[in-house]
Amino acid sequence: MSTQDGPILIIGTERSGSNLLRLVLDAHARIAVPHPPHFMRYLSGIPYDGDVDAMVGDAMRLLRDHIHPWPHVIDRAAVTEAAGPSLFGVVSAIYDQYRVAEGAARWGCKSTFMVEHVDEVLAGLPHARFLWLVRDPRDVAASAKRAVFGHCHPYRMALRWKAEQELARAALERWGPGVVHLVRYEDLVSAPEREIRSICDFIGEAFEPAMLAHHLGGNARVTASLSASWRTAGDPITTARIGAHRRGLSDRERRQVESVTARAMERLRYPFDEASLGEPAPGPLGVVLRGSAVRLAVEARSLCTDRNHFRRWRRDVTVRRLRRRAKPRRAPIPAGESR
Repeated sequence: MSTQDGPILIIGTERSGSNLLRLVLDAHARIAVPHPPHFMRYLSGIPYDGDVDAMVGDAMRLLRDHIHPWPHVIDRAAVTEAAGPSLFGVVSAIYDQYRVAEGAARWGCKSTFMVEHVDEVLAGLPHARFLWLVRDPRDVAASAKRAVFGHCHPYRMALRWKAEQELARAALERWGPGVVHLVRYEDLVSAPEREIRSICDFIGEAFEPAMLAHHLGGNARVTASLSASWRTAGDPITTARIGAHRRGLSDRERRQVESVTARAMERLRYPFDEASLGEPAPGPLGVVLRGSAVRLAVEARSLCTDRNHFRRWRRDVTVRRLRRRAKPRRAPIPAGESR
């Protein structure tokens, strides 16, 4: 596999515009980027001990219950035959089968949680390239408050944002700008052609005008129709959601977010109020209660508006079942031995 045929992975934090970037990339004739079942997020903690068949089986169950169904049937036997010995080897085989079905030269993955697995990906696919997508954490937190994805409490979302930006920055420092490319959401929507051309240069592809009209494609329309949390996927690129926290967060919530993320914000060129550094952390009970109340409201709205609401519940049940069944897979260790 040449560098130009390596996969493209979007990393960072959810609610940062990853669906937009996914659809922009997917509009390129040589690239196929399906909506991700988040295989590594949900399965990486399961102790498979090299059991490829078990890994493939669980991944196929997750794909079956995916909240954004893929348009192609994935052949389990072919995945098992092509998969490497690791969980990411299985994931790569599944995505590669999707790529072939789409007639594309390379595949992409928009599961931002892959920020936790950069080294693992590069160990198996050294020509992989990563797009570190970052957005103002206050806007991320405001978006998460309204979405069925992510932590509803802004303070918890801020903690996630900080941790994931630190992982992404560490990957950039370890592997260099030839492997990890920083994309600021605000720059992407403010100067889309310039930023998309820069992305194309990074991944070694020619810029295609269709990438600026991603919203006209069938994939964008399908995504927008499934969930209110994705409704903007069918919109043209716009700056309208820059500064969404001004409407979506209270002053206290904004200060709480800034108190956690200030130093990372400074490095990523996001201005913040220095006075927020003295904002005390909210109490754990308050975080739980407030987060739960917002979640209930979000779920009620999703029940009324989202076509994939019950699929999401089914996916969550599937993940819990897979994790509950994981322990018996590890055989007891005889006395005196270690593993």
